[in-house]
Amino acid sequence: EVQLVESGGGLVQAGGSLRLSCAASGAAFAAAAIGWFRQAPGKEREAVSCITTSDGVTYYADSVKGRFTISRDNAKKTVYLEMNDLKPEDTARYYCEAGANYDGGYYYTCPKVRNYWGQGTQVTVSS
Repeated sequence: EVQLVESGGGLVQAGGSLRLSCAASGAAFAAAAIGWFRQAPGKEREAVSCITTSDGVTYYADSVKGRFTISRDNAKKTVYLEMNDLKPEDTARYYCEAGANYDGGYYYTCPKVRNYWGQGTQVTVSS
């Protein structure tokens, strides 16, 4: 059963904008935290931005601070990632993941356990 479905990726020129959407099932949307992760060819997967369910605390990677904004629409069970001033280094496949955020005695803003994940959406930024 597909729990998370990403959309909104595409090809954009540097400086452009995209809005990614992550439509979630009820169970996935109720997870402790939902986040956007990305992976480019030859690079490690990295957390881009996350948001907690209980209190809406957000996390942004340093590389996207001031350019990306995460938000959630509870009525639509959808998490968005607004991406502005895109750079070629933002090129990657973007994945939505949801799950528990408690690990080793601490609560994190991003999921620490991948309970749910999607197939991803490709973002390509041309220079």
